[in-house]
Amino acid sequence: MIFSSALLENAVNEFSKLPGIGKKTALRLVLHLIKQKESDVVQFSATIEAMRKEIKFCNRCHNISDKEVCNICSNTSRKQDLICVVETIRDVIAIESTQQFNGTYHVLGGIISPLDGVGPDQLHIESLITRIAKETTQELIFALNPNIQGDTTIYYIGRKLKEYPVKITTIARGVAFGGELEYADELTLAKSINNRISADHYITSIG
Repeated sequence: MIFSSALLENAVNEFSKLPGIGKKTALRLVLHLIKQKESDVVQFSATIEAMRKEIKFCNRCHNISDKEVCNICSNTSRKQDLICVVETIRDVIAIESTQQFNGTYHVLGGIISPLDGVGPDQLHIESLITRIAKETTQELIFALNPNIQGDTTIYYIGRKLKEYPVKITTIARGVAFGGELEYADELTLAKSINNRISADHYITSIG
């Protein structure tokens, strides 16, 4: 792809660094911005810059937040004794879109995957254990992707929580094994949450 402007080329190269954005799509986005009013482009740039500089992560659940504690954790109308454990922030967004869950979350930041070099110490597992020890958590719902790594993570955390009087469940397998929560349709995901089952099988079968 040959450009008549180094400024245009640099902008296209930056946009093409985004996931799922190739050079042709990046070029369309850049040409679109060129057609916009300068004030609109400045506002766009300022919004992205402010987001990157000011974004925070909730001290309690590790979700993205504007403050030290996210809006979900600070919402007194939600069930604070119900925690849904997810792999990523994208999973929080997917579950929230179903409007079927009224508890809180805990974002692990990944799942245990030795082949990928991801161990328990690299995840937000200890903060989850500490949270349960300090709070009166009644139920912990594992909403991890249905695959071997997800089951291994459930097993590991479940074993760590054996001494705590907390009910441990997992979403029903409405989501196909090997699938990812963020790509599941809202109805399937909602049914998987509402029809959750005991996690005893996952905690005992792997060991």
